[in-house]
Amino acid sequence: MSLGAGSATVARVSEYDASRAAYAATRRADPRIAAAIERALGDARTVVNVGAGAGSYEAAGRSVIPVEPSAVMRAQRPPDVAPAIDARAEQLPFEDASADAAMAILTIHHWEDQRAGLREMRRVARDRVVVLTFDAGQAESLWLVRDYLPELATIDRGRFLTIDETVAALGGPAGADVERVPIPHDCRDGFLGAFWRRPERYLEPAVRPGISTFGELDPSILDTALWRLGNDLKSGAWQRHYGGLLALDELDIGYRLIVARGE
Repeated sequence: MSLGAGSATVARVSEYDASRAAYAATRRADPRIAAAIERALGDARTVVNVGAGAGSYEAAGRSVIPVEPSAVMRAQRPPDVAPAIDARAEQLPFEDASADAAMAILTIHHWEDQRAGLREMRRVARDRVVVLTFDAGQAESLWLVRDYLPELATIDRGRFLTIDETVAALGGPAGADVERVPIPHDCRDGFLGAFWRRPERYLEPAVRPGISTFGELDPSILDTALWRLGNDLKSGAWQRHYGGLLALDELDIGYRLIVARGE
């Protein structure tokens, strides 16, 4: 029996909930990424944060209206931030042009219909939409994907819109800027690319639940790849191949900030 659209959405949210029970412990805002988002938001005072999660990138100086469909994620929001509205990106419960801006931070790949969600963000934002996402065409720029888990590139190409597709869903290239977001070597936010200079962190069981793509893999594939990585770290093979990364402070591995402005 096939799942209907509503059932598929419930299943996806349930899977997300199950793997994100400790999300707030590993996915904290990185101040340098936060600064880029703040610059992109400009002077917006009211901001709808779609797929808000635990509220990592919600600036205290703005009036933020968080939207988050996962009950587990909503429960992890700290008491000093606004409670999140239980709603989906594809059906935002707000009137047209009711906020200065809308933002979505490393979340659109979790949405059931990314284009519909992006159009909804454009609808409710008077001035601008800010989206932090990933260019899956750059997946192999991360050594972990290129040499240990090439399956991740296939998964990400299937679940991320391209940058051009994202821009188009926000209304086209006119008025849309795409900014590269290099990832600092000590990034505090534990997404997939955060540990490009700290390979040992991928071996930590507490870190892996915060990397959603890992949850899409056959566990045996992930276990084998991490076993290989552990052996390469012990033998010095990783250092011989990638030691040059240890001299870098930041690295562009495909994360992009898209800013689409209104008319």
